[in-house]
Amino acid sequence: MPSSPVVQRRAVCYVSSVARHRGRGGGQRRQPPRMRVALCATCLVDQFFPEVGEATVKVLRHLGVDVAFPEAQTCCGQIGFNGGYRKEAADVARHFVETFEPYDHIVAPSGSCSSMIKVYYPELFADDPDMLERATAVGEKTHEFSDFIVNVLGVTEVGGVSTGLVTYHDACHLLRELGISEEPRTLIQNTRGVELQEMPKSDACCGFGGLFSVKFPEISTAILNEKVSNIEETGASTLVANDCGCLMQIRGALQRKGSKVRPKHIAELLAEGLD
Repeated sequence: MPSSPVVQRRAVCYVSSVARHRGRGGGQRRQPPRMRVALCATCLVDQFFPEVGEATVKVLRHLGVDVAFPEAQTCCGQIGFNGGYRKEAADVARHFVETFEPYDHIVAPSGSCSSMIKVYYPELFADDPDMLERATAVGEKTHEFSDFIVNVLGVTEVGGVSTGLVTYHDACHLLRELGISEEPRTLIQNTRGVELQEMPKSDACCGFGGLFSVKFPEISTAILNEKVSNIEETGASTLVANDCGCLMQIRGALQRKGSKVRPKHIAELLAEGLD
């Protein structure tokens, strides 16, 4: 169910204020800004996980990135696209392209939104040569969070400090459509105080799939239960994933079960211990 207008306004103000804020803390000197990057907050971060937006900005600024928050941004169009509303999705995608074109790079704390922009925008605009060219250009400079840190910035150790045994869930779009698997694992393993323990079938779906979990709840729940069992088998205290959809799905199951495992976005893990 969509959140109330009050929650939506509060979330967007929270993320945008973080993106505009320049930290005042002492400690390690930050590098001078190297590039101007736009944060694609994503709908789930905007409405339900603003703390992930805050952590994303914190990590990027720590790495010397000039982060902007285009307040005209809306959905990337994935929800409408997956629901079969191609025309409406194209309208939303056109607005996204127009909003994010001016930036050097676009970073999203989500594999599924990044995949929509990079993989499916060209499909949406296949019959519109001008928009196809523009959408493809935007897609080429769009990056999922861990992909941007490792493959664009060339950073494999952010400098954060955490504790405990961590296990990692491969989100479907991130792994299967963007081919990103080692990047988040490298960042996790290079976080001081953290030990990575792989779960059985880490690449198996969590059962969310957006509309899939609504249309096929019984199948979704069966897939989810297997994922939760695999998580708990590792003995990890923290589950890390790169997509808030997966985290929302898994968190709900863990809470209902009374599990002590804490689901956490990778941006939140990497932000721990940074000034």
